[in-house]
Amino acid sequence: MKFKKIGVIFKPKADLKTLERVLFSLEKMVKRSGLKNAFLIEDLPESVVLNNSLGEFFIKVRKDQFLDTVDLLVVLGGDGTLLSSVRLVEGRKIPILGVNLGSLGFLTIVQVEEFEEAMANTLRGYFGIDERLMLEGVIYNENGEEIVKEHVLNDVVVNKAALARIMDLKLMIDGDFVSDYKSDGLIISTPTGSTAYSLAAGGPIIFPSTNVLVITPICPHSLTNRPIVICSNSEIEISLNKMHTDIFITFDGQKGYRFSSQHVLKVKKSERKALLINPKLKNYFEVLKEKLKWGER
Repeated sequence: MKFKKIGVIFKPKADLKTLERVLFSLEKMVKRSGLKNAFLIEDLPESVVLNNSLGEFFIKVRKDQFLDTVDLLVVLGGDGTLLSSVRLVEGRKIPILGVNLGSLGFLTIVQVEEFEEAMANTLRGYFGIDERLMLEGVIYNENGEEIVKEHVLNDVVVNKAALARIMDLKLMIDGDFVSDYKSDGLIISTPTGSTAYSLAAGGPIIFPSTNVLVITPICPHSLTNRPIVICSNSEIEISLNKMHTDIFITFDGQKGYRFSSQHVLKVKKSERKALLINPKLKNYFEVLKEKLKWGER
């Protein structure tokens, strides 16, 4: 696969010196491969493009035309920026190369100092593409009408607002009653999202290519309510057993909607997949050891 139209999305609040450094490296690598330009949705900060070649190298494209313009997306930021970019792609077959300008970065696995090697591998076709399972979450009202639909890469979470009160949830899987949960909430996670909120709540780490989903309770009142790993083809249904206020459904931690006892949440595997480029610098276990500091004292 040879890429001809490279799009760039960057974290708006990225460190400007680091961003400029990566953009100059990108310009060099892209021109070396025989291409003249790359594409952006928004303007670069003035301090980055002042008195240099970047202003001419990057072509700004309207947001509604961007996805029809590019065949590779380079994301400069943290995992949040990459999650936003996956949502922007809307299931199109556009591979994404994530470059970590943030702090942790399980999804943006390429570090700044590795960028030139990663970009060179990508442009010469020496890379793999990880097809990551995504979730479709739908909220229905009391009449069974669909009022919200979102597609996410990491997780769908039932959680609370500020008040520290336990909620009473009912969980169904494929029409079968599983359990009532008295807890602070419930996380439905993909394998990709298993290293995000689910991990912090005590859930397992799932290898990204595994076709499973993870249901993790948040601070359950009963210690026997443990995370459950289920087949990715299952449909999950969550409702509230009692009237609660200030309950929200959040999608990838970036979009939130109020959820009441009249609503039903259904979550299943999405038809969409996220295509993440692996430039073959490290394997998944090396990423885990690096991010989680395994083996360090």
